[in-house]
Amino acid sequence: STLVLTFAGAIVFLMQAGFAMVCAGAVRTKNVQNAMLKNLLDACGASLAFFSIGYALGFGGMEPESSKKTFVGHSQFFLMDVDDYAFWLFQYAFSAASATIVAGTLAERCQMTAYLCYSLMLTGWVYPVILHSIWNPNGWLSAYSVDPLWGSGLVDFAGSGVVHVTGGITALFATMVLGPRRGRFHDDLGHDLARPREFQAHSPALQMLGTFILWFGFYGFNIGSALISTKQGSDEAAALAGVNTTLSGSAAGIVALFLNLWYLEKTTGEPLFFDLKYAMNGAICGLVAISGGCGVFEPWAAVVTGAVAGVIYLLGSRGLVSMRLDDAVDAIPVHLCGGAWGILAVGLFAAPERLLSVYGRNNHPGLVYSIREGDIDGVLFGIQLIGLMFIMGWVMIIMLPFFVWLNWKGWFRSDPLEEILGLDLSYHVGLA
Repeated sequence: STLVLTFAGAIVFLMQAGFAMVCAGAVRTKNVQNAMLKNLLDACGASLAFFSIGYALGFGGMEPESSKKTFVGHSQFFLMDVDDYAFWLFQYAFSAASATIVAGTLAERCQMTAYLCYSLMLTGWVYPVILHSIWNPNGWLSAYSVDPLWGSGLVDFAGSGVVHVTGGITALFATMVLGPRRGRFHDDLGHDLARPREFQAHSPALQMLGTFILWFGFYGFNIGSALISTKQGSDEAAALAGVNTTLSGSAAGIVALFLNLWYLEKTTGEPLFFDLKYAMNGAICGLVAISGGCGVFEPWAAVVTGAVAGVIYLLGSRGLVSMRLDDAVDAIPVHLCGGAWGILAVGLFAAPERLLSVYGRNNHPGLVYSIREGDIDGVLFGIQLIGLMFIMGWVMIIMLPFFVWLNWKGWFRSDPLEEILGLDLSYHVGLA
């Protein structure tokens, strides 16, 4: 199992290439190298931060058989006295994925040093606290605790909340402070444009390549989690996670593509066209949403979760534009909206027998199952909602003031002339 978990960690790490390709394909030609380097800095910075303090705060001093609750870990800094290196590698890959979500949102206008500082802050402090609270048996929200909250704890099988909501809400606060790309919503004189300007993506082919790499990475993400999450029957849980991952991503991609087609027909009357962006991002949103419950859902629930995720992605994407918030790759609707739905979906669709297999208890199944049995048990849904608010609140308390401080110091946004010329020419001496 150590070898398999190590390999799963390597597959999750490959998602860094997927994020990089999606970002490189979405930005303009003059900013490709800069976007690539930020993805690389995420991987490098996250490894050092998670090695030195992140893992210790998340899992240090873990006592699985103890009912005590702790805010953070307190030992194993710099991997001292750690003997499960496969587990560290797997968890590091998760932390790096959470940090990389922000790279695409801030593309084409964020300073390099500010981005590295943010990445270290997130993976070294903000993310580990959330990690400890939900996945450490001594965390106050953990479903792995011997005495979980309300007899259940928060169920997040593979990170819809821990990884994706954390990265997505951070991206939201970052773009709120940083502002949109030049020319996106305003002209050169600062006047509002009648319609937001759509920038030409560098390469849809790279975006598609990145989408498939991410999809493959989600198999490591979700199937690998079965190796460390299940009380019994890890093989069955792993296979179920793989099936549910496939179904949810597929349903979301199809729904997002055709829903956007219908929306354009009803609202604009323009000639119909199939927008590749919505199919790709819709599929990723479905993969994000199913991560929270892939090991505790029946396949039909995965299809429903994915279909709803496709709708949520489209609403989130258009909602951002209406609020004049600029997200170069739609990471916020994909990861924040998709992750939030994934957390709440567990409260609806978690199957009793699957919960028993994974967590060793099924006191409070999903709301759909309790209603079917003639009872209304909303405990699990309530815990999921509390956990979602906790993640968002914790990120807001730390990262929002941090971004405001970076912006106040003049370290956050690139110089206007550098943005006009392109960050590749300004920082990297040439185009990609």
